[in-house]
Amino acid sequence: MSPRVTPTLERGRWFMISFAFLATVINYLDRQALSVAAPVLIDQFHMSSVTYSRVVSAFMLAYTISNGPSGPLIDRLGTRLGYALCIGWWSAASVLHALTRGPLSLGVFRFLLGIGEAGNWPAAIKVVAEWFPETERALACGLFNSGSSVGAILAPPIVAFIVVHYGWQYAFLGIGLLGFIWLAFWWPIYHKPAQSPAQAQAEAPPPSALQLLRHRFVWSFIVAKIFFDPAWYFYIFWFPAYLRSARHFDMAAIGKYAWLPFFVAGLGNLFGGALSGLLIRRGASVTIARKSAMTLFIVLMGAAIPAVLAPTATLAIVCVSIAMMGYTGALANMLAMPADVFPGNAVGSIWGLASMGAGFGGMLFSLITGWVVDHYSYTPVFIGFGLLPLACAAIVWTITGSLRPAAPASYS
Repeated sequence: MSPRVTPTLERGRWFMISFAFLATVINYLDRQALSVAAPVLIDQFHMSSVTYSRVVSAFMLAYTISNGPSGPLIDRLGTRLGYALCIGWWSAASVLHALTRGPLSLGVFRFLLGIGEAGNWPAAIKVVAEWFPETERALACGLFNSGSSVGAILAPPIVAFIVVHYGWQYAFLGIGLLGFIWLAFWWPIYHKPAQSPAQAQAEAPPPSALQLLRHRFVWSFIVAKIFFDPAWYFYIFWFPAYLRSARHFDMAAIGKYAWLPFFVAGLGNLFGGALSGLLIRRGASVTIARKSAMTLFIVLMGAAIPAVLAPTATLAIVCVSIAMMGYTGALANMLAMPADVFPGNAVGSIWGLASMGAGFGGMLFSLITGWVVDHYSYTPVFIGFGLLPLACAAIVWTITGSLRPAAPASYS
């Protein structure tokens, strides 16, 4: 059920979504600290591309496993407590990275980080479902998810500066502490919008994962994400290493330029969400608006192919920026889809299940990336990630079905 827009809701909803935005910024600062510091850590601990891919996969394994229970857990604990537990966990894990002594301990700390970070998106989507009507959900999702781009923009200059002047340990320590500052404001402030007594009585317990998986939308959405998210994981974990090995950037140059694609990606969050909202206001159905906007931006992800073939680093960065904007624009619409079909007490679970599928895909393709880079080059990797998301669009159009509210009998 869409929340009814009252004056109180109008005043509070943008303030509440700002918490999800800031949490996502911190999430990506914690995540990207390794990506930016990777060239230094690879040299210090004598890691090959395959070894580094295993460290990345340790994060992805935990992230994947944790996505399964994190959504249902947040649905049951509520947004306020569930979000607090997740960010507290991943912030503590980020601080522990400062104790790294080699690839094994680094992999362990990345695993712990992945357990906590998985809860950010189910929790943030619940904030959207609790506070926003369907015409604004994609824009709200794009707004909070733009925190991923902002965090990734800030990470290269901040982490590179700290690494160069103080050491990589202090980069992990300082960024890890930001989550505890967020907690100090979130806990006393966040609340759900007021409900009428009839609405409160009608709110049912959240369905189980098995019940949700009976619905065609849920299982097809999971499969679609497997072909969609690995491209983004490649950019966030491998792009600085690509700039160093293939484009011969040093740490200072990485800090200076690696943030640019993430800045452009942040615009995709807003453009993607605004486009589907505009189409709905112009009379398009939610189904056509979401799927059309998603597909347009997925096509832009094909810019990864000319990126790796570009004769200059500048042109490569421009193409990667377009590809990453394509991802975020498409994601803004995919983030809104579960709330279009299911009530708010199920959206965290659905997104957790979908992210679990995407995590398995990301982990598998990360291992493949490391092997291909060591044995061949980055060229087949970029080509693959330019084409793979087209399978996601095909699944959403042909299998996922209409984005209209599901009858409770269809998943109970």
